[in-house]
Amino acid sequence: MPEAAAITGSPLAIEAAGLSCGYDGNLVLKNLTFSVRPGEIFFIIGGSGCGKSTLLRNLIGIQTPMAGTVKFFGQTFSDNDPVARRALLKTFGVLYQGGALWSSLTLRQNVSLPLEEYTALSRREIEEIAALKLSQVGLTGFEDYYPAEISGGMKKRAGLARALALDPAIVFLDEPSAGLDPITSRRLDELVLQIREMFGTTIAVVSHELASIFSIADRVIMLDRGEKGIIAEGPPRDLAAQSRDPRVTEFLHRGDLLPQ
Repeated sequence: MPEAAAITGSPLAIEAAGLSCGYDGNLVLKNLTFSVRPGEIFFIIGGSGCGKSTLLRNLIGIQTPMAGTVKFFGQTFSDNDPVARRALLKTFGVLYQGGALWSSLTLRQNVSLPLEEYTALSRREIEEIAALKLSQVGLTGFEDYYPAEISGGMKKRAGLARALALDPAIVFLDEPSAGLDPITSRRLDELVLQIREMFGTTIAVVSHELASIFSIADRVIMLDRGEKGIIAEGPPRDLAAQSRDPRVTEFLHRGDLLPQ
């Protein structure tokens, strides 16, 4: 499986076609078609209950779509055999809400988990890479701390370090700014930009936070609960300035928070 640097010339990093998602036969999203370019910071936005997290779970393989396909760099994910799926899983990392760190493991041990699962590296090599990834997110010196001993923002950064452990081509972030104060949230946004600039990583973000959406998103899709699908797509500032859909303008102009 090619590394991130080798596949940035691929036409599309993510391609969803005719995607329908739901639970126990109940349709939440229907017939979604969209794509994400290599190196793009792409946001999935919308109000509560619109299906953002459901879409994410279908993209990363936690759930199987009711219909449609998902491709990563041209390779179908859901229909692949287990060996091919495992190879594809190595090409992306995931930062879950709250960081999803194992409380009984140190930060170094948490970041080491993907390396232990997917590589044949020695213990020393794994620990060195884990320390490097923690340093890349500004956590040098905290390798042997446990999650309970650090702040919420540091937990998010540690979770991001774990998501980056395998040098993935794509990173998925699930509400990365949720529960963070504005300053910590802004620093996390800056870190996301740095990761894209340093490694050319494609980044897909589930979020409803306007500050992050307007600060770092290249492009967004907006989901709507009633529509069960995409009601807007494009650069967020363009949508805020040009959309005539009241659902879009209401969401993007909440409290007149649109930055100048």
